[in-house]
Amino acid sequence: MVPLHMQFGADDLLRCRFAISPLCETHGAVRTLKHPDRQGYHAPWLRRIHAAADGLDLRALWLLMPRRGYSPDFLGLPPSAPFSSVDEELARLRATRPEQAAAEIRKSLVCTPGAMESAAGRAMLADPQRAIEVLADTTERAWHALIAADWPRLRALLEAEVAFRSRQLADGGLERLFADLHPRLTWSHGSLTVRTPSASVHERILGGDGMTLMPSVFVWPDVVGGFDPPWQATVVYPARGIGGLWQRPGGRTADALARLLGPNRAAILTDLDAPASTTALAHRHRLAVSSVSAQLAVLREAGLVTSRRQGLQVLYERTPLGIALVGGGGA
Repeated sequence: MVPLHMQFGADDLLRCRFAISPLCETHGAVRTLKHPDRQGYHAPWLRRIHAAADGLDLRALWLLMPRRGYSPDFLGLPPSAPFSSVDEELARLRATRPEQAAAEIRKSLVCTPGAMESAAGRAMLADPQRAIEVLADTTERAWHALIAADWPRLRALLEAEVAFRSRQLADGGLERLFADLHPRLTWSHGSLTVRTPSASVHERILGGDGMTLMPSVFVWPDVVGGFDPPWQATVVYPARGIGGLWQRPGGRTADALARLLGPNRAAILTDLDAPASTTALAHRHRLAVSSVSAQLAVLREAGLVTSRRQGLQVLYERTPLGIALVGGGGA
């Protein structure tokens, strides 16, 4: 594999951030439909969305998603905020300048033999503004058909991943963070190396712009590094816990979880498909707030839930380990 080198300076070390992108997950899901070798963990999801996927025409997006090679940056720019909405990201996509789109579409088409000469490829290059509209509309339809219903669950897993990695960064800096982020990532002497199947070596000096790290459910098994200036360098990597993401606990799994954790703790952990406060959990489970608070403290000590403050509330959510445990699958 040919490496991509990203060289950090002192300012870059202070400007590393995490972000979650619903648009990235949408395009990842579309890519997963195209490439069978990416479907392993996602078989239950694929079976469930099969009919909806059959109703989509994804050819425009697939044309720009070579198995090995460049996909246009404008299709999924690094989010401008840690938790952008899909509407915000679609608006950025639709605001792409036609000349930028044309250059990136051309760069992508050459990665697939015959794509540049195809009728669809020629149409995109002849009218890039129309291509932007078609790609944005197709992405929006794919979001609603493939991702929207599951987004609270996906977001909970991705936010748990960000919380876990943020603690690693706080505890041991970038060296600790990159130690187990992905087997194809190597950190050494202020340089991050991403080993990719690309045909050429790419060097980038970050120059004080820092880096965005973006966990993803659908990028598995790959890790993707890229985005050229003026965009911030970005690494998209598989989030922990996807092994149990799509598994719903059956009766035997729920019973075993109750025996392992106790019925109240098991019920609270299972209920955290989306972040929730102590008060909300107490109301849903008809328990005293003090009792729920004590149960959450045990789950947190065991590494199964994490907490974060949002305004005046403290919200609890499952960690990747908690997600995998509830799903009855391995992480």
